[in-house]
Amino acid sequence: MISHKKYMDLAIRLAEKGKGLTSPNPLVGCIIVKRGRIVGKGWHKKAGTEHAEVLAIQDAGKKAINSTMYVNLEPCSHWGRTPPCTERIVEAGVREVIIGMKDLNPLIDGFRELKFRGLKTKIGILEKEAKKLNEAYMKYMRTKRPFVMIKVAMSADGRIATKTGDSKYITSREARAYVHQLRTEVDAVMVGLNTVLRDNPELTPRLVKGKDPMKIVVDTQLKIPKNCNLMKCPTKLIIAATGKAAKSDIKKLQQKGVSVIITKTKKGLVDLDDLMKQLGKHEIASVMIEGGSELNSSAIKEGVVDKILILTAPKIIGNGLGAIGNLGIRSVDKAINLKNPIAKKIGNDILIEGYL
Repeated sequence: MISHKKYMDLAIRLAEKGKGLTSPNPLVGCIIVKRGRIVGKGWHKKAGTEHAEVLAIQDAGKKAINSTMYVNLEPCSHWGRTPPCTERIVEAGVREVIIGMKDLNPLIDGFRELKFRGLKTKIGILEKEAKKLNEAYMKYMRTKRPFVMIKVAMSADGRIATKTGDSKYITSREARAYVHQLRTEVDAVMVGLNTVLRDNPELTPRLVKGKDPMKIVVDTQLKIPKNCNLMKCPTKLIIAATGKAAKSDIKKLQQKGVSVIITKTKKGLVDLDDLMKQLGKHEIASVMIEGGSELNSSAIKEGVVDKILILTAPKIIGNGLGAIGNLGIRSVDKAINLKNPIAKKIGNDILIEGYL
């Protein structure tokens, strides 16, 4: 049993290499073991390309006969962009398949299919770790909406900027590099118009190597400045507005290559719930909100947030901008308790991560 966990852990670590590149597909790693030796490895590199199991089988060659395969997610059993992995596994002569977790895609029934074809199969090894790895994919599969996290970088007394609006930089370079790494792993980064006006952010992962995500600006009436940094790469930009936006402004932006999504309105502003539904249709499976206190509190109140990451620097600012706006909470016993919270140190800062 120990070795099952050891090899599954390796499969999960291999799967992580695809972070930010496989969406809307899951992260999958596969290890093929024969007589206690690893004879094949593979991980899913990009949607539409070969799956991890197929790459591992190719790597193992003839050594795949009578081997044990470890894969963090149930192998596919249907014809999609690529042929079913279950067929390739059977053809390769693999004897046993150890699976981390079930795939929530209703078309996939690889575990039962492999059992039916006479292979020894086991599911649920390091299931908790496998589920955390693919939490965005799982939510997207289940709801056709993106997995949403809020990232906050604040002082020890909960400020994201001073009274004058200065916010560069509250957290350490290590913490910023950590956030840039997260940007490479999500499909899109989201801010509100106020953040664009105040900070003119780039929202790129310039401190690390990796994929540059889509940028989403919540901008009810399309007031975004035409010369802001985000407009430098219009094809990477999605602006969420409402029917209040002028048709001529929408047209101008679209001609530049910007995607404009018109949502329902909620209290005169962009309806974030409707926005998430529409982003899901654009195959955006994960979003990181890096906005100010208003966008943060609206997203929490509207129930679209799955996870919160709070980076806290050992600094005190006093009067300034708060991290999260009004949630209408009047007594401490009504406070939102984060589920499964963990804390870790990044540089001199503390990261608290939890689920809503």
